[in-house]
Amino acid sequence: MRGGARADAPAIREPRHAPVAHVTRGGMIEGVHHGSVVVLDAEGGVRLAIGDIEAACYPRSALKPVQAVAMVRAGLPLDGALLSLAMGSHSGEEHHLAGVRLILELAGATEDDLRNVPDLPYAPEVRDAWLRQGRGPSRLAQNCSGKHAAMLYLCRLAGWPLESYLDPAHPLQRRIADTVEDLTGQRVGGVTVDGCGAPLFAVSLHGLARAAARIAEAAPDTAERRVADALRAHPEMASGTGRDTAALMRAVPGLMAKDGFEGVQVAALPDGRAVAVKISDGADRARLPVTAAALARAGVEPRLLAGFEGEPVTGGGRPVGGIRPVAALHPAGAPATA
Repeated sequence: MRGGARADAPAIREPRHAPVAHVTRGGMIEGVHHGSVVVLDAEGGVRLAIGDIEAACYPRSALKPVQAVAMVRAGLPLDGALLSLAMGSHSGEEHHLAGVRLILELAGATEDDLRNVPDLPYAPEVRDAWLRQGRGPSRLAQNCSGKHAAMLYLCRLAGWPLESYLDPAHPLQRRIADTVEDLTGQRVGGVTVDGCGAPLFAVSLHGLARAAARIAEAAPDTAERRVADALRAHPEMASGTGRDTAALMRAVPGLMAKDGFEGVQVAALPDGRAVAVKISDGADRARLPVTAAALARAGVEPRLLAGFEGEPVTGGGRPVGGIRPVAALHPAGAPATA
């Protein structure tokens, strides 16, 4: 489904997840990560489905490119690095903080106008340096501050109230909800509050992949294309130095990707091929290797995905195993390993 009528909301149920990755040690399966995976072809058809791709789920920060499209459609004038930051889960590096300050300045606002939850910087090394300087949690350092600053900027331009910009009934959030339904092709399954305090919309994993595909394949001079171009050109502004999703975008030409807490990842190519992943227990260690395997099933050359197999399992200080996607995720004809 690419545009047009909107399907019913996804079912709210206990997801029927399935094994997606094995944790191996010494040649034996020591643990199993369950989850769901969908791979879409360039026409929007389902090339591969594992688990429950139609149940309602919370995409967490993987939804941020959709939120950014909604804001650009509504008149947000940001582009390039600042637009990437507006859909970011940033590490709290100085260039991230400087970008947020600039957006706030454009909005005629200050850090005090932000309504996200105060926090320490996300990246461990940045957080450690922050604490050594005697600094505490702040709204600016919290990883979603770029999105919140952009929301304030748009509200200022549109003449909408600033104080209530996180209220689901606010004009901004109604625009975002409508764009979520438009791009996913289905009604929202429910609304709750994300970790940062912003409204969070429940969609299916299938719908999330559809939305990513529509953004990644969008024509020039559209809000979707502006968002895709910004994220592809400035992946570190949406994440941070050394972050895996930025590295994945650098490795695969044209790839647009965004991760989210609780083991969510979405990625899409300019021709509309897309993948979406949800690890059921939220374990981050399985997210990247499963995503890389799904991209290989989507047709990405395996050599481009080398290095995204995840951290090794160690014993006595040396590698003795790893995270291995299940056989169904291996490209056709490739041998499956335990």
